[in-house]
Amino acid sequence: MTYPTETLTESNIWATTPDLTHLRQKLLDLFAQVAYQEGDFVLASGLHSSYYVNKMQVTLHPQGILAVARLVFPLLPEDTQAVAGLTMGADPLVTAVSVVSVYENRPIPALIIRKEAKGYGTRAYIEGPTLPEGAKIVVLEDVVTTGQSALKAVERLQAAGYTVNQVIALVDRHQGGGELYQSAGLKFEALFSIQEIQERFRQLANS
Repeated sequence: MTYPTETLTESNIWATTPDLTHLRQKLLDLFAQVAYQEGDFVLASGLHSSYYVNKMQVTLHPQGILAVARLVFPLLPEDTQAVAGLTMGADPLVTAVSVVSVYENRPIPALIIRKEAKGYGTRAYIEGPTLPEGAKIVVLEDVVTTGQSALKAVERLQAAGYTVNQVIALVDRHQGGGELYQSAGLKFEALFSIQEIQERFRQLANS
């Protein structure tokens, strides 16, 4: 995948602009340019789809993940004690948000939830700092389809004695995930809807 030259050469804008609306637009462009694809795909949920969002093209892109973290951080409630997510899609998200939180003078640790318990050592499901019982944690997710991945993370955190009331995603495909979280009593929001990305993809393709 070749990244847009403009994206690679304007590092300071992504890092320092105080205009988060402008930053969000640049991130939307990046999703449309390098992550969104149309074709015949099978998703992690097992569903078939005529399009795919290859989110790792954004979350492992230096300016992309910085923009993600800068946009997600303000969405965290003031009493957030950690961010967490299911490996491996959420790994760069929680790490980047934790790093940005230091620069915002509100350090927030990151937790990574394993899909299976570690087979050695502590045999833990949750990796990261041990927090006080009842600690308030926000779960981060990359792309939400059915919502099962993030819900698994929520359930494992709750089983460990933590409090989880919110899920924040990068992209909502609007295929039932939001409704699942609502039924579980969770607040849910996403940076982008799939419709926004599709619209921007077509605009750029026709420009």
